[in-house]
Amino acid sequence: MNRRDELAANLAEVRQRIERACDAVGRDSAEVTLLAVTKTFPAADVALLSDLGLTEFAENRDQEAGAKVAEFGALRPDASARWHMVGSLQRNKARSVVGWADQVDSVDSERLVDALARAAGRALDVLIQVSIDGDPQRGGCPLPDVPRLAEYVARKDELVLRGVMTVAPLGMSPVQAFDALQGAVTRLRDDHPTANVISAGMSGDLEDAIACGSTCVRVGTALLGSRRLASP
Repeated sequence: MNRRDELAANLAEVRQRIERACDAVGRDSAEVTLLAVTKTFPAADVALLSDLGLTEFAENRDQEAGAKVAEFGALRPDASARWHMVGSLQRNKARSVVGWADQVDSVDSERLVDALARAAGRALDVLIQVSIDGDPQRGGCPLPDVPRLAEYVARKDELVLRGVMTVAPLGMSPVQAFDALQGAVTRLRDDHPTANVISAGMSGDLEDAIACGSTCVRVGTALLGSRRLASP
């Protein structure tokens, strides 16, 4: 099986999983965005996924992403693609990241908000990364602090708050984690109507996330296979 056929088969299976998960809870699968996490995989794979109809791609390392986005642009100059930064982001990388990312999904502090606003020079979409368990080692804004950080983002003309993102913590069931996130977003939307994205669920737990209201699932392994060694 060639690489295109392999990716097409994987994509069909992931889409079926999303459809089944939506059917199980009475949701329309069109409500759920499939975000392909392409970290450590080559631009050629992104090009093939684009050929297969995907338009949303995510990276977690600025150095790898910048070169990959440029290479993808050369391979598919007419393709429609939006790029997300989903990894932990240091403030000194903000200017570089806004050079290639259409959306930053890992905003977790006022200092990072300031850095992105200074660097953006345009309307940059952002998600607040939420820490469900408050573990500082894992990154993310603690759940009780999300409303305050959301207000801070909203005061920046250069940023547009689109919602929240989380990863289910180790030692906590995905359903418990995603339920907590959904409750936070429900309250957030009252004050910030643009914040309607719930980015939750990955290859192993996307069904639980969709059952809890996720509008975006971040899928890497189920689409692309086991991770390759990081690019140099």
